[in-house]
Amino acid sequence: MRASLGLTLLGVLLVGSGLVWIAQGLGLEWAPRSFMTADRTWVFLGAAAAVAGAALIGWSRQPRP
Repeated sequence: MRASLGLTLLGVLLVGSGLVWIAQGLGLEWAPRSFMTADRTWVFLGAAAAVAGAALIGWSRQPRP
């Protein structure tokens, strides 16, 4: 149970980070400014992180035998 909670939290952090990276890569006004701003590479990396985080959340929520 503890491991699944930790994996779920890690997945949530990955999804959140990925969404921020996407926003920065797109150069959105509300996104924090950094070296990632308006660099399309971060859009793809952010999308990959968000998808990986969502998959990790889904996997960690599966019932175990």
